[in-house]
Amino acid sequence: MEVTIVIELRERVGESLFKRVAGPEGTATRARIHETPGPRWYDTDRPIRVVHGDASMFIGGISALLLQSLHPLAMAAVAAHSGFRGDPWGRLQRTSTFLAVTTYGTADDAQEAVDHVRGIHERIRGRTAEGLAYHAADPHLLGWVHAAETDSFLRAHQRFGARPLDDAGYDAYVADTARVAEALGVSDPPRDRGGLTQCLSTYRPELRATPEARAAARFLLLRPPIPVVARPFYAGLAANGVAVLPAWAREVLGLPRLPFIENLAVRPAGRALTGAIRWAMVKPAPSP
Repeated sequence: MEVTIVIELRERVGESLFKRVAGPEGTATRARIHETPGPRWYDTDRPIRVVHGDASMFIGGISALLLQSLHPLAMAAVAAHSGFRGDPWGRLQRTSTFLAVTTYGTADDAQEAVDHVRGIHERIRGRTAEGLAYHAADPHLLGWVHAAETDSFLRAHQRFGARPLDDAGYDAYVADTARVAEALGVSDPPRDRGGLTQCLSTYRPELRATPEARAAARFLLLRPPIPVVARPFYAGLAANGVAVLPAWAREVLGLPRLPFIENLAVRPAGRALTGAIRWAMVKPAPSP
């Protein structure tokens, strides 16, 4: 009886999380991605499949949004065109579906997803409050978004991944992500961790916390569109999203660094939460 209750609880929590991340069509989309026959961009043993399939992505995703917001042109484009405030769950679902399709889907579906995103990027143009022009299809701007995302997912997986990779594995992860980046229009994306570090360094002079970036941070960290009952759990994920940011990025955003509290409470909470997410979202083996 107790085992049945635990299994039912696991299934309910897992289904709720999956619907939040994947959307109402998530089950059909997952079946299409994983069950459609055909060649893939990545073999089953590639590091990108390990990283993108891990619960650490919940933390890496928050960290990536905070880091990406530091480029004024990228943040202006997001604030004006992404609808992340009015439809944050829809944006999350679209992003997670894109990652899933390009990582696990057939080569044809991956290319179709990339072409769709490129079409959207091509139409997104505007100016910042200071009058600076931006274009979402700009290879330089795309390069920043890609580097910030890759670094964030990598850092989160290093700290909270169920199966952390070795140095060669993380270099290979960066190389794997370069394929999607090039398909999206990034010129010469980094292909190992050294190149990724250097890439981020070259963008540093362009980065700052604009009012839009600070507003986005407040939205993500203090006013998320989360039911009250789930806010303590989200707060733990968000705190760890901040904790895995590069030190210089936290300083630019004005986010405090409290090593004692982070080591004593924040990091253990991150391990517990990612473990709970894995428990909930991994289907139990069928009974013999």
